Amino acid sequence: MARQRCFIKICTYGYPVSIYTHVAVTMHSLLTLALLILSWPGSHRNASSQMSDDNDADIYLTSPELIAKYGYPVQRHSVQTQEGYILELHRIPHGRPETTASPRPAVLLHHAFLCSSFDWVVLGPDKSLGFILADAGYDVWLANARGNTYSRKHVSLNPSDPKFWQYSWHEMGTHDVPAEIDHILAMTGQKKLYYIGHSMGTTMFFVMMSQRPEYNEKIYAMLAFAPVAFFTPSKNPVIHFVQTMAEMFLEKLFKVIGLNEFLPQDGVLNPISIAACKASVFTNSLCVGFIFSIVGKSTQLDRERLVVMLAHTPAGGSSREVIHYAQGALSGEFCQFDFGTEKNMELYGQPSPPRYNMSHVTTPVAMFHSDNDKLAPIYNVNKVFSALSNVIGNFRVPLKTFNHLDFMWGKDANSLVYEDVVNIMKRYEDDA
Repeated sequence: MARQRCFIKICTYGYPVSIYTHVAVTMHSLLTLALLILSWPGSHRNASSQMSDDNDADIYLTSPELIAKYGYPVQRHSVQTQEGYILELHRIPHGRPETTASPRPAVLLHHAFLCSSFDWVVLGPDKSLGFILADAGYDVWLANARGNTYSRKHVSLNPSDPKFWQYSWHEMGTHDVPAEIDHILAMTGQKKLYYIGHSMGTTMFFVMMSQRPEYNEKIYAMLAFAPVAFFTPSKNPVIHFVQTMAEMFLEKLFKVIGLNEFLPQDGVLNPISIAACKASVFTNSLCVGFIFSIVGKSTQLDRERLVVMLAHTPAGGSSREVIHYAQGALSGEFCQFDFGTEKNMELYGQPSPPRYNMSHVTTPVAMFHSDNDKLAPIYNVNKVFSALSNVIGNFRVPLKTFNHLDFMWGKDANSLVYEDVVNIMKRYEDDA
C-alpha cells in the first residue's frame, strides 16, 4: 500500500519558514520603533485627556486575578504532560451567582497561536466567552498552550534551553490536549466534555483526533472558531519563488540568532507597544491599523481596551509552531512536521511527512467562519468542512467586517457567535 506523502520544497536547513513570518516580525519591529518616536513626550497631546485610564490596572493582572476581580470563582490547575511540560489551566467552576445545577458540564477552551487564557476573559462579563459560559451553567476550563505566559515550566528543562522549544502544535495535539482532557474528566468525575478551539486551538484538536482517535469518545461536541488545518498555496510562480527564498533565509537567521521562542509576552516589544499605543489617539490608530493589516479590518475592536490586550498578547510560543504552519502554507496539505528528507526517513519511514488522517475525527463539529478573516479564509475553511465526516454546520458570522481576532475580542461576539455556541451545546447536553 502506497504511503501518503506531502510534497513540499525541502530547504537547506530542513524546515521552511514563510515569508509572511519575516514580514510580520519586520513590520512589528518597525511599527514599534515608529510608535515609540511618535509617543515621545511632546510629540502629541497625551492620551490621558482623550482615553480612559480605567483599564490601566488590568494591564498588570493575571488571568485568575482578572476573573476574581469580576467576582467569579477561579482555580489554577497544573497538568504534567507525557513529555514533562507543566501546563496551567484556569478554571471558572460556576457563574455569578452560583447556580444549583450539578454537575455542570465541563468545557475546555483552547486559544489561538500567541494567545492565552486571558483572551477568553479580557472584555469582562457579558462580552467574554469564559464568563458567558460560566453564567450559562458550565464548568469552564481555560487552557494555556505550552510555552506561553502561564505554561513555561518543565520537569527538567528551562525556557532558556533550546531543547525546551523543540515542539510544534503536533506535540500539543498529541500530548498536551489529551493530558488536559484527562485531568478535567478526573477532577469533575464526568465522562465527556465540550471542546471550543480558536485557530490553533482547532489545529491541535484535529491533530489529537488524527493521532489519538480514542479521544473522540470523550468529547460531546467540538466548536471550531476560524478552523485552521489546510492552506491554499500560491499558484503564482514568482510569489512561490520569493516565499521559498525568504524561507531559506529566515531558517538560517533563526538558527544563527537562536530564535527558539517566538514573541514572548515579557519580551522587549510588549512594554514599548503598550506605552506607544496609549500615547495618543494618533498612535493608537496606528496600532489598530497594524493589527487590521494582519487579521482584517473590523468594527468590533474595543480601542480603549486594546492596551490591556497588548499587555497580554502576544503571549509567546515556539518558532517551530510558525515553521509548521509555513510548511502547510507551501504544500497546501495538513501534515506532520517536515524535518528534511534524512530525518523524515528516520522518523516516518518516508521522505515526506505523513498527512493527518481527518477521517479519524468522528466528534460532531460545529464550524464558525467570517468573510473578513485573512488568516482562515473561507476557501481554506471549506477544505476542513469537506474533510470532516460529522459536521453540525459551517456557520458564517453575520457581519462582513468580523475578523480573525473578533472570535475572542469582538465587542458583539456574544450576539454574533456565542449565543449560537451555547444553543448548540445545550442541544448536545439534552441528547447526552
